[in-house]
Amino acid sequence: MSYIDGFVIAIPTANKQAFIDHARKFDTVFLEYGATRIVEGWGDDVPDGKLTDFRRAVQAGADETVAFSWVEWPDKATRDAGMKKMMEDPRMDPSNPDNEPMPFDGKRMIFGGFAPVVELTRPA
Repeated sequence: MSYIDGFVIAIPTANKQAFIDHARKFDTVFLEYGATRIVEGWGDDVPDGKLTDFRRAVQAGADETVAFSWVEWPDKATRDAGMKKMMEDPRMDPSNPDNEPMPFDGKRMIFGGFAPVVELTRPA
């Protein structure tokens, strides 16, 4: 069964195009290492909650937009191997002077890996 990595990030709203450019460049590395699909979502309807919400989860400021992204893998073994290779890849190293800086504060990103337990699709 497939495996999903999910990400929530606060991005300065003024950096929207820089985020898109960054994603287009770096998401190809996920695909290179076995991911089958990547979706980058820009916050459009992200309401404030009463107890918790996406904005609070990443400490988003008034001048920031929350992005929600996920990476689909064919299985956890492919994901684990792919993520190991990515962590060793100099293209993914933020301290590499050849890499452009991330257009967001990576310390406030939340992420995790998820094993699907229910998957529904519309019949063809």
